[in-house]
Amino acid sequence: MTTQFSFELFPPKTEKGMEKLKETVEALRALDPEYFSVTYGAGGSTRERTFATVEWLRSRNIETAPHLSCIGAGREEIRDILQRYRSEGIERLVALRGDLPSGAGAGEPGDFNYANELVAFIQAEFPGQFRIEVAAYPEFHPQAPTAWQDLDNFKRKVEAGASGAITQYFYNADAYWRFLDDCAKRNITIPIVPGIMPITNYANLARFSDACGAEIPRWLRKRLEAFGDDAEGLFQFGVEVVAELCRKLLEGGAPGLHFYTMNQSRATLAICEGLNR
Repeated sequence: MTTQFSFELFPPKTEKGMEKLKETVEALRALDPEYFSVTYGAGGSTRERTFATVEWLRSRNIETAPHLSCIGAGREEIRDILQRYRSEGIERLVALRGDLPSGAGAGEPGDFNYANELVAFIQAEFPGQFRIEVAAYPEFHPQAPTAWQDLDNFKRKVEAGASGAITQYFYNADAYWRFLDDCAKRNITIPIVPGIMPITNYANLARFSDACGAEIPRWLRKRLEAFGDDAEGLFQFGVEVVAELCRKLLEGGAPGLHFYTMNQSRATLAICEGLNR
């Protein structure tokens, strides 16, 4: 059985960063991924870096799924971006609400408030022309008032026309299975691909997890803390833990794996190669 992989990239800020991204992409292409996604920065030079990264990937005939966030954006702006992507042969998008760009005031909300509105707009303006991936949160969105409201929000994105979903990363497989059970009870049938975050730096992972609401189980935190300055030991342990998580997910029927690579290839390659699939 062939496992379907996909990999997330972020647009580099420097030429050196872009060269590193290119090396990472070439290394990960050996795994025959379904696509690479590229995160989106709203406004100014940040957005231009997204466009440049997408254009480079397309110049290499690499299947690319740009992220598109809508908060603070107008309909004309989003329409222009969609038209640009269609002209470049893009067939898949990751549609997100996103966060307001830094410096944007409360009086600049734009034409969209939530991702389901963006999905509906894409389907209305370009019906059936994009495969639309949306975000899912097995451990629930940190801003959701309740778990049930978060599930209802997810269903709204599906009903608006989402084709599939990619989850926030997690380290507890039971959270994913329970989320699928809850979705099934709401007649949500789109493929929901687990998002996978390799473990390479504990301090960075802890900080990011606390901000986005992804849980690092206590046993895992304590083991990672114990490595201290032993970066290589932590790396090898991280590969072992995440590979085992991936194995459980695939054996349980997950439709694929989406890796948050952080523009690095070593950990993702080691995890995927360890799966022997």
